[in-house]
Amino acid sequence: YNLMANRVLLLLAMASRSDPNVSSKILSETAGHFLKNLKSQLPQTRILAISALNTLLKESPYKTSLEDRPLLSENSQGNSKSSLEGALSEIFQEDGFFDETFNSLSHVHIIADTESTSSRGSHGNSSFQSLADKSITRFYFDFSASWPRTPSWISLLGSDTFYSNFARIFKRLIQECGMPMIVAIKSTVEEFANAKERSKQCVAAEALAGVLHSDVDGLLGAWDSWMMIQLKSIILAPSVESIPEWAACIRYAVTGKGKHGTRVPLLRQQILNCLVTPLPPTVTTTVVAKRYAFLSAALIEISPQKMTLPEIQLHIGLLEELLNNMCHSSAHVREAIGVTLSVLCSNIRLHASFSHEYSHEGVNSDIDNYLKEERWVQFLTERASESVTNIQNNNHSDNLEVSANCSTQNGHLKGDSQDDVKWMESLFHFIISTLKSGRSSCLLDIIVGLLYPVISLQETSNKDLSTLAKAAFELLKWRIFWEPHLQKAVSIILSSADDSNWRTRSATLTYLRTFMYRHTFILPDTEKKDIWNTVEKLLTDNQVEVREHAAAVLAGLMKGGDEKLAKDFRDRAYKEANMIQRQNKRNSSFSQSVASRHGAVLALVASVLSVPYDMPSWLPEHVTLLARFSGEATPVKSTVTKAVAEFRRTHADTWNLQKDSFTEEQLEVLADTSSSSSYFA
Repeated sequence: YNLMANRVLLLLAMASRSDPNVSSKILSETAGHFLKNLKSQLPQTRILAISALNTLLKESPYKTSLEDRPLLSENSQGNSKSSLEGALSEIFQEDGFFDETFNSLSHVHIIADTESTSSRGSHGNSSFQSLADKSITRFYFDFSASWPRTPSWISLLGSDTFYSNFARIFKRLIQECGMPMIVAIKSTVEEFANAKERSKQCVAAEALAGVLHSDVDGLLGAWDSWMMIQLKSIILAPSVESIPEWAACIRYAVTGKGKHGTRVPLLRQQILNCLVTPLPPTVTTTVVAKRYAFLSAALIEISPQKMTLPEIQLHIGLLEELLNNMCHSSAHVREAIGVTLSVLCSNIRLHASFSHEYSHEGVNSDIDNYLKEERWVQFLTERASESVTNIQNNNHSDNLEVSANCSTQNGHLKGDSQDDVKWMESLFHFIISTLKSGRSSCLLDIIVGLLYPVISLQETSNKDLSTLAKAAFELLKWRIFWEPHLQKAVSIILSSADDSNWRTRSATLTYLRTFMYRHTFILPDTEKKDIWNTVEKLLTDNQVEVREHAAAVLAGLMKGGDEKLAKDFRDRAYKEANMIQRQNKRNSSFSQSVASRHGAVLALVASVLSVPYDMPSWLPEHVTLLARFSGEATPVKSTVTKAVAEFRRTHADTWNLQKDSFTEEQLEVLADTSSSSSYFA
């Protein structure tokens, strides 16, 4: 009943807000009532109070506009007061008000032992609420999703319990009441920010986010006096549990304003400058990773096309720092560097795609030159190529017996190889993050240039590196490349298929399966033919695993590929296999390499397995000819046995009808090959 009464009060206050005959005192008392309810002992009442305050607090007399910013140091007493300010100020200036309020709000933050998803902004889903309570507390305002403005794809930040509606209340209260509100909340924010309980730090993060994003007169002075110190303290704090909430706080604080989120908040540049300030050399790797996590959270909220000159210069300086630290000793830091690098590079690329004018011509020229030259792109691709070569050479040397003397001489090379591995791990984190971000289109040329490292490092002696390469590989398989990047991608794929390492050739075939599927309708005929010829060539590879893999890929290409190419391949495969079979009959001592013989059979296998359930007119002859090779030695014999068994399995349901397509002689040949002699009878 208490909950319903508060809901009715809110509805009445909203209905009367536009009525000129209703006294403003009613609205101010109602807002004051809901402000007091923030420290209510009833969780549902607190949640409804949050919705109510977000709805009622609409005036912003202390909020500075862009035109007013040069005058921020002036006295702002000329501002007209909010109609709610008097009632609200009286309440929040009571002794211990914010201590009690923060304590009460901390109980709303339910920290699960294992959090699988972000609960950002969904306090209405808290487990302590019944369905009936939710129907009352979930006000229409809660359905709006103005923050975050960009997708939340950085897994590095973890799942948080940062509620943007909570942050919005503090921001609105400050905009209604001005600096007295900031002064009153300061000590409580500092106390809860240093609390051991994560739930208390959550509330502190929300309150600080609201303060930082409020853009009121006098905010710059408050930043210099205590907020900058508080943010630095948060960055240097050794605890890791509340990193997601503080990252969300920073993300909220730098979020663009206005309908489209392109207007720069007052403190954005100050916050970014604080984050890029170098850390003391004695800090732990946890703090280093935290700083990069905070930076990535801040940078994804920046609108690239509207970046200011200081923001561009900050991007360039940070880019140099990241490129120099990609060999960091800590795996967590390398991951954070890769993620931050992906955000940074996409911002720079997206910004460069728009035309811009700067006020300082000399600086403008330097910035333009840096953006046009893109030396960082060349550095990434060239260093990646160099690192892959070193890692592969090191893997090869690990498999060879070397003398003790040689091992001593190569000690320095081993160290360099470890640096290459670390550098590549950072690069793979960059690729993974870019492909997950939805921003990969602006970095496609770099992604294409890194195709070979991803393909070639699937299997190495370093398991962590291989795991990252496989993760990047899985994401890369589904990326569509358009011209002019498509031609370069095909060239790299064809080159990888001819690599000296058979594992790289096999990984290339795996990639080709989905690559052809995704690009069937946009690949030029000449490049399709080149890919078919390359895969066909691998049917006679020296490594049996590669040969069998090539047959499976060809079967897939024939299922959904170019029918003209498929028919041409089928006819040639049948002709070559038939010629080998005839030569065997004429001359039992006919010699041919195992790879060539096995390849010819595998070509037949690809044709047969390309139609797993149908019975086209050409299939009886092909499968019968395949069965005639069952008397060959291994690996040909095992390949034939498996293929015929697969043919039998996939055609079992309709065999009574499909066997009429075979002659008696063909059925006898199949029966001799089959493990079940009665099946083809």
